[in-house]
Amino acid sequence: MTPRAPGAAAPSGGPLLLGVRHHGPGSARAVLAALEAARPRAVLVEGPPEGDALLPLAADGRMRPPVALLAHAVDDPGRAAFWPMAEFSPEWVAIRWALAHAVPVRFVDLPAANSLAMRERPEDGQDDGDLGIDPIGILAGTAGYDDPERWWEDVVEHRSQAGARTDACAPFAALAEAMTALREAYGDGGHPQDAVREACMRLRLRSARKEFGDDIAVVCGAWHVPALAARTTVAADRSLLRGIPRIRTELTWVPWTHRRLARRSGYGAGIESPGWYGHLFGSPDRPVERWMTRVAGLLRGEDMPVSSAHVIEAVRLAGTLAALRGRPAVGLAEATDAVRAVMCGGSDVPLALVHDRLVVGEILGEVPDGAPAVPLQRDLTRQQRSLRLGPEAEPRELELDLRKDNDAARSRLLHRLRLLDVSWGTPAAGRGSTGTFRESWRLRWEPELLVRVAEAGVWGTTVLGAATARAESDAVSASSLAEVTTLAEQCLLAGLPEALPVVMRALADRAALDADVGHLADALPALARSMRYGDVRSTGTTALGEVAVGLARRVCVGLPPACTGLDAESADLARRRLDGVHGAIGLLGDAVGADGLTERWTGTLRRLASRDTVAPPVRGRATRVLLDEGRATEEEAARLMALALSPGAPPAEAAAWIEGFVGGASGGGMLLVHDTRLLGLVDAWLTGIPAETFTGVLPLLRRTFASYEPGVRRTLGELVRRGPGPGRAAGGGGTPAPGFGEGLDEERADAVTPVVRLLLGLPAPEERAVAG
Repeated sequence: MTPRAPGAAAPSGGPLLLGVRHHGPGSARAVLAALEAARPRAVLVEGPPEGDALLPLAADGRMRPPVALLAHAVDDPGRAAFWPMAEFSPEWVAIRWALAHAVPVRFVDLPAANSLAMRERPEDGQDDGDLGIDPIGILAGTAGYDDPERWWEDVVEHRSQAGARTDACAPFAALAEAMTALREAYGDGGHPQDAVREACMRLRLRSARKEFGDDIAVVCGAWHVPALAARTTVAADRSLLRGIPRIRTELTWVPWTHRRLARRSGYGAGIESPGWYGHLFGSPDRPVERWMTRVAGLLRGEDMPVSSAHVIEAVRLAGTLAALRGRPAVGLAEATDAVRAVMCGGSDVPLALVHDRLVVGEILGEVPDGAPAVPLQRDLTRQQRSLRLGPEAEPRELELDLRKDNDAARSRLLHRLRLLDVSWGTPAAGRGSTGTFRESWRLRWEPELLVRVAEAGVWGTTVLGAATARAESDAVSASSLAEVTTLAEQCLLAGLPEALPVVMRALADRAALDADVGHLADALPALARSMRYGDVRSTGTTALGEVAVGLARRVCVGLPPACTGLDAESADLARRRLDGVHGAIGLLGDAVGADGLTERWTGTLRRLASRDTVAPPVRGRATRVLLDEGRATEEEAARLMALALSPGAPPAEAAAWIEGFVGGASGGGMLLVHDTRLLGLVDAWLTGIPAETFTGVLPLLRRTFASYEPGVRRTLGELVRRGPGPGRAAGGGGTPAPGFGEGLDEERADAVTPVVRLLLGLPAPEERAVAG
């Protein structure tokens, strides 16, 4: 006996096939009406059969959509797939109806064990977006619509409720007829797995009919309805399933978000407006008025002047637009246009907020504790609760004070998860103190992180154990010194004392074998920071300090030769390395074996500053560091600058020296403001550059001085204009600073006066005399 055509009245005509569009509120309402009218003995829903045991959880009051079935391979958790369901999903409505009426409900589709084994990419979904053709798009184009979403709204979402009560199955009959025509025209040109899936569906439908008879309702994608109604043999269907691969899988319910429903790739379901669809499903009466009220509330919360009059006018405009466009009811396009014109003043900026917060929305579903989960997930959930750090869909800024026990525990958890590639939190620049007792994080929970947690489960059953095992494995397999030093820093941040011995052995081995001074210089700052973190977090770092001091001494010996014969790019890298090493040595002052390290570093800086063969940016920065640390007097710094800016020095090299000395965030601008002697040297060199070479050094000079604050640049300009020195600012006759002229060059000033008058719109002196 073949399934009856959708909409047939006789219950003996075969199972009731309810073809739907996944995540459509109109389809969901139609499914609910059809189930209420037909009252089937069993309900079959498109989905993996392994999920049957999880269906009773949908009746749990703590289960709040959107949620998703997560299936992943036991031996390869990264191979996973989701079956998302929202409150307005027809499948979810069918499941809830069946559980509420004590009607057996089962999934009917290809098992996840087979679909995951057949899938090359774990992010391949099973919704309409995977079809080789877009049936909704074809139907919309045939009807003269250029937007499939708008066609679906007009034909299904906005159909009258009166029509639905007259014949609850009429929409499904129309969709089945349309899909049959499409499959006849285009063949079974869907997803490559469709033939196998549909064969499995037919076999499971036959099995259900043997158990319950023909009084069965099947809720599936509309595309599959013609295939389920087709006359086939059991042997033919089984032949399609013969030999398909299979892997061991585990399934559970996981929370989902509206934003994930809105994505068209990856794990998303491709719904452009889940927030709008949820509103339509939850507001059967006066949906437009309720929507405009929600929009007004959102905008008022952002201090925009929106009143009830705006709401009334927006509702009227939306209705007028729908009538002019020949639509049966107000759709999202009309509502959006009305909001833009009436509430947003024609601006798309507040409209983008409405789209993000309401049209898409950021609702995070909830799953009860009874849902299966890997042990690592259970431990993570327990810690989230104990630390009062629950997952949220909305981005959240978190400021931590590591002197507080709870904040320190939160920090360790977030760092351990990052080490496991579960990037729930991302370190951010803090708004408050910049000390090491403060940490700032940006938190955002994504459903995919549950897959990451499942993958990380291979390392252990607790977050601490898994992070420790992962750190030890990474230390052994690390191929460079920088990787191990970064890992040592992560271990201290994450509080992994058991992993540190393994990491330290790997660090000592890599440091002993690595002869590249650049690699040693790159590794040293991370080690020094790790020691500081150890002090803050009460972690022993004696072994770490010994390795760091040994690296620092090797850097002191090898850095000057490594800074010679460099091109511009390599010289800039060497300058940044010098800064990093200087900061690191400052943190190693109390480390074991660090006696005399500061003096050795001072000697290294002097060699870098005085050798002509060293790259100019490095020489300039070494000179500046010596001056700032009081290791060089102002006279010595001025002498080194004079040598670097002497007429015999190539202008490009001199400009690079200046950039190293006063460039970047080193506070060089204020140094020139307060030391007029150095400013005079720079000014004299700059004014003496030949015209033919000035253009070549100008970009470098612009980059150097553009980094200063506007106030600093303005002050420097004033000092250069009036010539800093005793008595000069007041117009006295004092001795000008080196590099500044003795007085005003009146001939040069007179040459630009006419141009300035023309720019300001002032009359020339002779014109003013005639007018007088």
